[in-house]
Amino acid sequence: MLNKSLLLTNSLILIHHGTKAFNTNTHSLVLRRHNSIRTTRAPTRVTRMASSSSEQQVSYIDIGANLLDEMYQGNYRSKPRHEPDLPSVLQRAWDNHLERIIITAGTLQEAKDALTLISNTNAGPDADADADAESQCRLYCTAGVHPTRCQQEFGETPESWDAYMLQLKQVIHEGMQQNKLVAMGELGLDYARLEFCNVETQKKGLIRQLELAREVNLPLFLHNRDSGDDLYDILQKHYFIDGDQKDNPVAGGVVHSFDGGLELAEKFMDLGLYIGINGCSLKTQENLNVVKEIPLDRLLLETDCPWCDIRATHAGAEYVQTKFETKTEKKYQEGCCVKGRYEPCHIVQVCQVVAGVKGVNVENVANASRENAYKLFSRMQ
Repeated sequence: MLNKSLLLTNSLILIHHGTKAFNTNTHSLVLRRHNSIRTTRAPTRVTRMASSSSEQQVSYIDIGANLLDEMYQGNYRSKPRHEPDLPSVLQRAWDNHLERIIITAGTLQEAKDALTLISNTNAGPDADADADAESQCRLYCTAGVHPTRCQQEFGETPESWDAYMLQLKQVIHEGMQQNKLVAMGELGLDYARLEFCNVETQKKGLIRQLELAREVNLPLFLHNRDSGDDLYDILQKHYFIDGDQKDNPVAGGVVHSFDGGLELAEKFMDLGLYIGINGCSLKTQENLNVVKEIPLDRLLLETDCPWCDIRATHAGAEYVQTKFETKTEKKYQEGCCVKGRYEPCHIVQVCQVVAGVKGVNVENVANASRENAYKLFSRMQ
């Protein structure tokens, strides 16, 4: 658990399809002391329906968690509602058999913050050493620039782009040396929110990062929203270069939070990419039909928390067997989840929906996703 103040700089605006969008305003977030959580942590209230004892012991990997988000600092839509509770969120994850969590970054600063968060998890003379060491060894992160943030991050001159890429490369090398940085991302294309960054700049930012990914040999954590085949085409031309896979194979990647059609999913899988599934992938019957056809050996589970919660109105909700007691942020209660704020522990629900749709047991889905995660993110120990 956290025992040292950690300054995090993060950017946030609201969401589209359960994912984050951004502006140029920054918010300073401080991870404060949580001795009360450390010494008197309230038990999480969990209800499991029609689940076997073996399913309760399944281990999970959440390949995409936005743990730097303001909500885990108690701030919702720029309004403070409760004390920072990330230590409790992490403990709830471990209590629900999370084996590893990958923290996603969308800017250079967020990559730095994620690495600092991981290293500071086991800090302070009066920290709960066992719990903190457990968190530290289970947390990993990415480094990259989200497509909606390319314009604000890279600047407008060739010099600013080169300087930024050099700094990003340095942070990546530092993270790799610490064995905590396992992928490049979140990078990709987002045509649903062009008010934050135009198409041309997004494509330029993606290509520059793909070049760096090939150089440092890291897998890709890809974002794709309403861009048609553009992401596929750019990956073919600038990452999966003809003849390269045989003589000098690249590290591959995952298209996270996939909510597209089966034809596009198959095109990505034909490149050797994995498909990331979270609550945003399970909203409609059409979504479920696609998930049903994705082979387990190409599937990865994620929460994309605090976004992409599975709601009662979603098509996948009927398969959810595990429920966590929740309170609104205004009525925050330790030991309860916050309504509308997903956490890594909710990976259990994502897995249950995928298993239900496919007609297989939860253990099969969880084990396949774990195996795929360790295979793709090979630096994750």
